Amino acid sequence: MRLKKILASIVALALAGLIGFFLFVPAYVEKARNAVKPHDPYPVSARAQSLHDSLIIGDWHADPLLWNRDLSKRASRGQVDVPRLLEGNVALQVFTAVTKSPKGLNYENNDADAFDNITLLAFGQLWPPRTWTSLLERALFQADKLHRVEAASGGALRIIRSRDDLEEVLARRAQGEKVVGGLLGIEGAHPLEGKLENLDKLEDAGYRLIALQHFFDNELGGTLHSNARLGLTDFGRAVVQEVAKRGLVLDVAHSSEQVVAEVLDMVDIPVVLSHTGLRSHCETRRNIPDALVRRIAATGGVIGIGYWQEVTCDDSPAGIAATVKAAIAAVGEDAVSLGSDFDGSVVMALDTAELAAITQALLDAGLSDTQIRKVMGENMLRVLRARLK
Repeated sequence: MRLKKILASIVALALAGLIGFFLFVPAYVEKARNAVKPHDPYPVSARAQSLHDSLIIGDWHADPLLWNRDLSKRASRGQVDVPRLLEGNVALQVFTAVTKSPKGLNYENNDADAFDNITLLAFGQLWPPRTWTSLLERALFQADKLHRVEAASGGALRIIRSRDDLEEVLARRAQGEKVVGGLLGIEGAHPLEGKLENLDKLEDAGYRLIALQHFFDNELGGTLHSNARLGLTDFGRAVVQEVAKRGLVLDVAHSSEQVVAEVLDMVDIPVVLSHTGLRSHCETRRNIPDALVRRIAATGGVIGIGYWQEVTCDDSPAGIAATVKAAIAAVGEDAVSLGSDFDGSVVMALDTAELAAITQALLDAGLSDTQIRKVMGENMLRVLRARLK
């Protein structure tokens, strides 16, 4: 009898530990990884606020689908949700699905055989078992999450699949409606699992932006973050050709310099580098050389300026504005846009509700209203109109 009581106590403690793990640990991890630095409210002048309120604002990259939050509600953690997007006057937000990320994440040397952190995160956040072993299922699950957010948002979020959807969102906003258009993107084409036919499944699920690599080398070619410095594989070339033929956006963020160069040799469509800085402005491995960035601009594409320290070397609103200004000097005002990397396991100096601080900083940096309109969203809008069908 005593032994039974001891065993029952052990089982009860184990169950309590598991319940505590599932209830608290994932939220704690997210809060730590996607923190916003403590700060006083950023001063925004009446002039800057008026300009900000008139802008079409677009962001090429954010990762909130990775985390267990109801994005239809304003949260006390993380950096993006629908209410904060509306507060920040965001018109267009790409929600990117992360499906694989290495233990020991770094910008210099990630081993393709490294343990995958997303497997543990999927288990810890009680994602469906099918996602524990399949990268494709992780992408499909995250797409379904955004569709559920759309259904719960009361019309405040509209998922954009086509050019008509895009124009509908813009028309509704022009009439004064509070609505944000969401686009689904893949951070690294790992969910293809080496099969071109899986691109159909991703497209059917709503994905419209396809990035080729993330932190691992994959079946398509090399990442910027390994020492192998691989170019495109034959499969990678086939995927690039297929993305170019469809109404999809091709993203070379995290791709090796060799992959970027080879992609640019292949295609005649606007190419996007969704979240980055400028190598000449901030010398880090995460930023590719300016010569390649200029080649991206020459396609009619854009680079999305990120908001975090490792790409800007100064993550304050003034530092972000300085990066934008340097990018305009390097590639022209028609090739620069925004790519925050909100909720991408990076600490930020602001969240998406505070974007008026960036408008203020751009004014303070001497940019014209026309330049600010282009950077904050019009350049992104031009590329989307060119690529969506």
